[in-house]
Amino acid sequence: MSIVFHEEKKIFHLYNEKISYIMMVLKNGHMGQLYFGKRIHDREDFSYLVENYSRPMGSYVFEGEKDLSLEHVKLEYGVYGSSDYRQPAVEVLQENGSCISDFQYQNFSIEAGKPKLEGLPATYTEDDKEAETLIITLKDNLTGLVLKLCYTIFSEKGIIARNAHFCNTGKESLCLTTAMSLCLDLPDYDYEWIQFSGAWARERYPKVRRLEQGIQSVGSMRGHSSHEHNPFVILKRPHTDEFHGEAIGFSLIYSGNFLAQAEVDTHGTTRMLMGIHPFGFKWKMEAGETFQTPEAVMVYTDEGLNDMSQIFHKLYQKRLARGYWRDKTRPILINNWEATYFDFTEERIVEIAGKAKECGVELFVLDDGWFGKRSSDRAGLGDWVANKDRLPNGISGLADKVSRLGMKFGLWFEPEMVNKDSDLYRKHPDWILQTPGRKNSHGRFQYVLDFSRKEVVDAIFSMMDELLSNAKISYIKWDMNRSITECFSTALPADRQGEVFHRYILGVYDLYERLTSKFPEVLFESCASGGGRFDPGILYYAPQGWASDDSDAVERLKIQYGTSYCYPISSIGSHVSVSPNHQINRSTPLYTRANVAYFGTFGYELDLNKLTQEEQEQVKEQISFMKKYRELLQYGTFYRLSSPFESNITAWMTVSEDRKTAIVGWYRVMNQVNGCYTRLRLQGLQEELEYEIEGSGRSLYGDELMNLGLLTSDPTSGQPEEGEFPGCDFDSRIYILRAKK
Repeated sequence: MSIVFHEEKKIFHLYNEKISYIMMVLKNGHMGQLYFGKRIHDREDFSYLVENYSRPMGSYVFEGEKDLSLEHVKLEYGVYGSSDYRQPAVEVLQENGSCISDFQYQNFSIEAGKPKLEGLPATYTEDDKEAETLIITLKDNLTGLVLKLCYTIFSEKGIIARNAHFCNTGKESLCLTTAMSLCLDLPDYDYEWIQFSGAWARERYPKVRRLEQGIQSVGSMRGHSSHEHNPFVILKRPHTDEFHGEAIGFSLIYSGNFLAQAEVDTHGTTRMLMGIHPFGFKWKMEAGETFQTPEAVMVYTDEGLNDMSQIFHKLYQKRLARGYWRDKTRPILINNWEATYFDFTEERIVEIAGKAKECGVELFVLDDGWFGKRSSDRAGLGDWVANKDRLPNGISGLADKVSRLGMKFGLWFEPEMVNKDSDLYRKHPDWILQTPGRKNSHGRFQYVLDFSRKEVVDAIFSMMDELLSNAKISYIKWDMNRSITECFSTALPADRQGEVFHRYILGVYDLYERLTSKFPEVLFESCASGGGRFDPGILYYAPQGWASDDSDAVERLKIQYGTSYCYPISSIGSHVSVSPNHQINRSTPLYTRANVAYFGTFGYELDLNKLTQEEQEQVKEQISFMKKYRELLQYGTFYRLSSPFESNITAWMTVSEDRKTAIVGWYRVMNQVNGCYTRLRLQGLQEELEYEIEGSGRSLYGDELMNLGLLTSDPTSGQPEEGEFPGCDFDSRIYILRAKK
């Protein structure tokens, strides 16, 4: 790993064994982008990569010269209107009404390791040898606005993390209206764009299209990263597949409004932008004030999409998630929501917990309905004190009872929301986001607390602190069940209302930071009506997230498959729920529900007392299996093998670090009759090792399993013999492979 500055040509080269990132100071003082891709040899002069022929209708920087038009060169942080007509990385509104800036190179510094971002989640290092950071300082001399572009290159793999920092050293106030975390100009547009989109209960479906001239973008203006679009996109070459070819993944470590955009100009270059969505964003900077953008992570590979995903998995698992639970396998839990909804008593809860303990569950989670006057979704949010009518011994009393059963106890919160029918709202009606003189929209009969205000965050922290300090609570499920509307803070002046969305997210991060710091051994799981805020920003505080409210096993194949492109398996909340499923009324075998949920944190979302004795025995076997293999399932190297978006068969696998043990998940959505013989090519094994396939009586070498494939044919490929299982819709199998000694 190295960051080299070639002083004569003012060229920077960041490289490790996998990648090179090259840029230079252009003759007008701006930073130009030269190359990002596979590692190349260093040299003193890469300036030949600056191509800027005179073009018709060009606008040029220097009077009397036609050799520098910013429209036709690749830039590190473009400014619209300065002869660059592409969408900008930055726009600064000045007191005279101008939005033109001219950021001139000043100097640079190189730091070992990676500096922390104040108040924002970001990747980190534990050893200065893990990464090196380049900070390039530029300045707009007219306004005094200083811009620092930060680039961290990690020692391993093709990872570069980027952010931008602004400081107003001038005398007049300035207003940032666009401040992207990342701007990358690429020399061509021969890419396919992959976004991860959907809606509630069908989040993060990969959508693929070719780049063409014009703008391709996804984003959120809902106040959270959203079910609709995830802050993660991929640019891949058309021939790239899971195991071959170039791809660049772009991920924003942020949980609020975001934009990810690719603009292809008419000369065939591509500008990639990622950061806070500029729509509705205005950040006022008085003299001496600063602004920090969130971090964006770029991953380059020439070894296919699986390699890109594995790089993100390891980075986010080990150098984004933090704390006590980062490296620990997750407890097997049971949540009472789909078992009881709001209709429960303390006795009923203890009964559910008792049966769960008997089956081997380790953690009981009490969901919505335990607080205030909460008997429906119309009341109680904001009053985080136990409802003594339901829980006469309070949360501490219930937690003690569950603890005496030999289980941990967890609790559901929705700290960012309030019902109007609550003591908190009656006392502080001004604490919600609301636009003066206008009607307030509600979602699920609830309103959004103004987390841009410190006193609001302090009040919620105080209530949660009281509960966590006085009850045996080992887990918190942090929910957020609506998007933001009428975004206005009564605590901020008119010229700072464009800051509310971002200040809100900073308030969420602040509450998370305070709680996780004071209660480091509590496991936090994020949730936002399922997958509405499943993003890297929250992963920094909560090492796992409820991936979707849709717990149907067949739908979860798509949701978990799409999620795996960026997010580690240890972060994916996955439960076995009741059948017929409560979201889509589909009936699936109990074993398939478990076989899908194994590839995640694993738990149950039902009342085990209502299962037959035979089903309860199956549950005991499932829990025993998960306890035996959860280290491998949650922290092994994950491979996607067959896509549910392209086939009736879904398949994936995880492989141990020493590549001697593997678990393969195979899923067939619809049954077939007299079908084809089938086999599945595996990945990640050692070619020379011989693997026993549990239960088959066969052992095969790794090269056979990866090149010939694992035979998956079953009686549906012919006429089932008497007594043979003929298969069914929503069938599945788990294969366990162990290297022979």
